[in-house]
Amino acid sequence: MAKDPQAELKAFQARHDFFVGIDSDGCAFDTMEIKHKECFIPNIINHWRLQPVSKYAREAAEFVNLYSKWRGCNRFIALAMVFDLLTERKEIKKRKVKIPKAPQIRKFIDSGIPLGEPGLKLYMKKNKSAELKQAYKWSRAVNDTIADIVHDIPPFPGVKESMKKLSKHADMICVSATPGEALTREWKEHGIARYAAVIAGQEMGKKSEHIALATKGQYSKSRILMVGDAPGDMKAARANGALFYPINPGHEEDSWQRFYDEAIDKFLNEKYNGAYEKKLIKEFNKLLPSKPPWK
Repeated sequence: MAKDPQAELKAFQARHDFFVGIDSDGCAFDTMEIKHKECFIPNIINHWRLQPVSKYAREAAEFVNLYSKWRGCNRFIALAMVFDLLTERKEIKKRKVKIPKAPQIRKFIDSGIPLGEPGLKLYMKKNKSAELKQAYKWSRAVNDTIADIVHDIPPFPGVKESMKKLSKHADMICVSATPGEALTREWKEHGIARYAAVIAGQEMGKKSEHIALATKGQYSKSRILMVGDAPGDMKAARANGALFYPINPGHEEDSWQRFYDEAIDKFLNEKYNGAYEKKLIKEFNKLLPSKPPWK
């Protein structure tokens, strides 16, 4: 019988009265720019034959993955969105470049299977197609490039200090859409894995599932907090009735300093919910638009 990828989350037992989930890329680590600009995007252009429109492909991929409300979404979802944005552009139509429609990738996205490589391999057993093989090849190439390029990048200043401060009062897990192997490597490399009871990546399901499985029946809602840098992180928190602390893109160090100096204490004293959280979220939402700059 195949091992349940969510077994570690399902077996998680609370040790404290408070719970904090922390995202990794762009939140704990300053890795979003290098991963997307040096790893994801060159492989999108290469594996999906977008060389004739590489400028526009790069622009679309950066918008989706870094500078919009979709920042931090799953790689397969982001890939389909990049294709959609390119299909709409008049510059692409004039060049008569064929943009993939990706129907099989979209069916995989809608399948309910965890959107990682293990899930794709499982899905491909019953759904064989050249498109899915190409998607798997692309995803593997992205991971290989990340393993080759992304290293020696420490957590943002304030991350380790904040986790140490929380460790006496709260259980913590990593909540991420990144492959688990990369997460474990990065968190161990920089000495913060010791604070995380579970390192949950894309193989364990969606972020909302990570939080739900780890917290169900173990904490009151006012004592569950998600720390993240993307609207998807906030959505995962809200799906579980949890609180959200935003790490503002472009202002990450200030966000972590504020978290350490004041937000942790407000959370532990149960004074975080309400006006304080609303103020932070309003500030966060202004930074991530839904409309591309070229529209």
